[in-house]
Order: sequence, then structure tokens, then C-alpha cells
Amino acid sequence: MRPTGVKKGSVRKRQPAAATHVAIIGAGRGGTALLEIFASDPLVEIVGIAEVNSEAPGLTLARRLKVPVIRDYRKLLALEHVDLIIDVTGDSAVGMVLQDFHRMGVAVIGGASAKFMWQLIEARIRATAEIEKTLNKYQSLYRLYVKEAGAAVTEERTRIACEIHDGLVQNLAGMNFKLDLCQELVRKKPKTCQTTLRETKAQLKLAIQEARQVIFNLRPLHYDRLDLIPALTNYLRSYETQYHIKTEFAVSGDETTLFPRTKIFLFRIVQEALSNVQKHAKADRVAVQLAIGREVLTVTITDNGIGFDVDAVSRDPEKWDHFGVRGIVERARLVGGEARIESKRGRGTKVIIKVPLGKKEAEPNGTD
Repeated sequence: MRPTGVKKGSVRKRQPAAATHVAIIGAGRGGTALLEIFASDPLVEIVGIAEVNSEAPGLTLARRLKVPVIRDYRKLLALEHVDLIIDVTGDSAVGMVLQDFHRMGVAVIGGASAKFMWQLIEARIRATAEIEKTLNKYQSLYRLYVKEAGAAVTEERTRIACEIHDGLVQNLAGMNFKLDLCQELVRKKPKTCQTTLRETKAQLKLAIQEARQVIFNLRPLHYDRLDLIPALTNYLRSYETQYHIKTEFAVSGDETTLFPRTKIFLFRIVQEALSNVQKHAKADRVAVQLAIGREVLTVTITDNGIGFDVDAVSRDPEKWDHFGVRGIVERARLVGGEARIESKRGRGTKVIIKVPLGKKEAEPNGTD
């Protein structure tokens, strides 16, 4: 059976919900909080706000939202289109007037009820702002990660290309020249040829070491196991041979508790720090300490070089980049940690990286 007046096949359209007309008494913190939350609600229309203090913080927002502002709150009570009146002044005189106010279809909220309501709204606004702040932080870190990852690839390609050109290729070219020379001397000067062959053999051995180093730099961690400690041990041994800087390596803790991503970034941080020692420190000794605790991982790189003025360098972006500090700081941030550099002229440099370990990292035998 169809309702009278409704044609077969027709659909009754749902009427849009009427907006609630709200009047606010008070433009202080409470009134401001109410304005902020109601302004974006399509089911609420603010018909006016009353405030006697011309310096009240909510007045600027009210004018921006084009909400009528009046001084006498009694005029709000006389408005024709008003469904809800909210008093957030805390004024007992206003509260007494509202207690005696009765009008069909108009609700009044005041006193402790109004205060509780706007406190909840303020808490919601603060929570929303905190969420937005956190999202912005992680968006910034993600952009930094993408930027850092791209820059790291380019940096590694350039560095390895330079190593191949300046080291391996030059050695191979030198050996080729000496072999050509031996070909000419083999009959005329056999002894000179033998000496040249011995030199070529030594140079070939060096070229093999450099080729292994290039391969290692391309793949520092074994990707089937991602072993950090063996990778650092091999790197430090090669670093000592190549740059004639004595290295020491001390480890405590279990690396199996670390995420693979953390291991890769830590290796790159140590690599960056040791590269800075080789380029700038003029040191003959460097020590690397890796301490993997239950909650925090700490890496300390110490050299006995010439040191530098950290404050002066931190104020100069070009020097900050030139000394390689930015790369260390940003890589540490990308794994949720922080880097601190301690140095003084003539007293060497110490780089300290601290990375908080997540639950899964700190408790490998847990249920995660």
C-alpha cells in the first residue's frame, strides 16, 4: 500500500538537515575554541557572539568568519533565529539571567557544563594540531629520506668512479706500459726486464687489492645476511691499508637485534666519518666503538687529528657540508637517532651517534 499522493516508482527525497543556530556569550578562550570548531561544521550556523572586552582573542576570529559581534549579550536572547545559547564567560550575573530565561525551542548551556564542553573541544583541537604536526614531521623525514637516498646513490657512483679512474685504471695503464717495455728489453737487457717484471707483478697485486676494494664499496654488506660487524671489520682493515691510518674496532652487543635498514645506514655513517678523517683530520689513528644495548645503539668514532672549531663550522653551511658533518647528522636522523660532534683544534674529533632501538630491535625473541 502506497502513501496517498505518492506516484508509483517515485522516490521521496530526503530533506537536508536544518542547521542549528548557535549564539555564543564570551569571546575568550572558550568562545575562541567554540568558534574554531563550529566554523567548519556545516550543521551549525553561528548567529552572533557577545563580548564586552574589546581585546578578547576571539573577536578577531569572529570578524574573519563574519560572525556578528555585539557587546550586550541580552540582544542574543532576543534573536528570532536562535536554537542554542552557550555561555562561556564564567560570569555569575550572566548565569543568573540565563537561569531565568525560558523560551520555547531555545536551549541554554552555561556554567560548568559549558566549561566542560569547550575544554573537550579545545582538547580535540590540540589533538588535531598535534596529529598534523606529527604528520608534517614524518612527511619531512620521508622527503629527506628520498633526497638522501638519491644523493647517496649519486655520491657513491661518483666516488667509486673516481677510485677506479685514479687508482685501478692508472695502475693498469702503468702495467701495460711496463709490459711493452719488457717486450723490448727481453732480448737486449734480460736483467732489466726481470726487474721490470717484478715491479709489474707488485703493481698487479696492488691493482687486485684496489679492485677488491671497489667491489666491496659497491656491496659492503652481504645482502643475504646483512652482517654489519664483518662488513665494518673488512672495511676498517682495507681503510688502514689504503690510507695508512691505524684503526681500532671494539664491539659489544648482538647485531642480530638490528633492523637491516639500521645496519645499512650505520655502515654509511661510519664510512662518511672515516672519509672525513682521511680528507681533513690529518690523523694517524682512528677508533670505532659500536655498543648495541637493550634500548639504545651507540657508535663512537674518535681520531687524533688536528680537530676543528665545531661552533664556527655549524654557523657556516658551506663548511658544514665541506667537513661532511651534514651527511652524518642527516643519516642519523633518518634512523630516528641523533649525531653529536665534539672537537677542538689540536685535540682531535669525536663523533657520537645514538639511535634508539624499537621494541622489535631491542627484543628479538619477542612476539612481534
